[in-house]
Amino acid sequence: MSEQLNHTLTEPVSGLVYRLREGSRGAGKSPCLILLHGVGATEQGLMELARGIDPRFSVILARGPLALGPMQFAWFRVSFTANGPAIDAPQAERARTTLLAFIGQLPQAHAIDPERIWIAGFSQGGIMSASVALSAPQQLAGFGILSGRILPEVLPLVTPGKPLAALHAFVSHGRQDQVLGLHFAHHARQVLAGLNVRLQYREYEAGHRLEPAMVADFEQWLVARLADS
Repeated sequence: MSEQLNHTLTEPVSGLVYRLREGSRGAGKSPCLILLHGVGATEQGLMELARGIDPRFSVILARGPLALGPMQFAWFRVSFTANGPAIDAPQAERARTTLLAFIGQLPQAHAIDPERIWIAGFSQGGIMSASVALSAPQQLAGFGILSGRILPEVLPLVTPGKPLAALHAFVSHGRQDQVLGLHFAHHARQVLAGLNVRLQYREYEAGHRLEPAMVADFEQWLVARLADS
């Protein structure tokens, strides 16, 4: 991990706190991967994942704007009920628009190629990655949902068409996930197929965690996408 990734910065317009590892771009602009953590965590929990990302990428670890407690953050509040997760929809929408503003500022702030920005996350971070990418596909090259889901609340904001068909998606899930059941991954696969998003889908013998095989598959998918771009 480079020193830059250990340095916490505050984005002056969107207000998001994040950590940065600059890519080895040479004389040009670097591709970028934005990583989003899950509920009750911080961006530091994804540092191990960031270490394995191809060094050509600038990697940004963004911190959720909602403080739940000491060093516990989220993108929106959620409670788990007998009928499934119940979210604070206005908070989720504010997080989505904040992330879109954040993404829009990255090319000038860090010499990032605006045509080669990917976003991915674990659990609630994967949820936000899908929300951002599906609602504004023109701003991203692709996205990853690592043990997350697609919010029904975001689907009215999604417009099928060429920008969505140009997106690449990586969806992975543990078959023994007791926080967000496997049916959420099946639903995501069905939604993305209906939108003609180019999808790589993987299941693992794992619970609600970043399985090493999941991480390795995601890293390989990302490198392949860079070769395509």
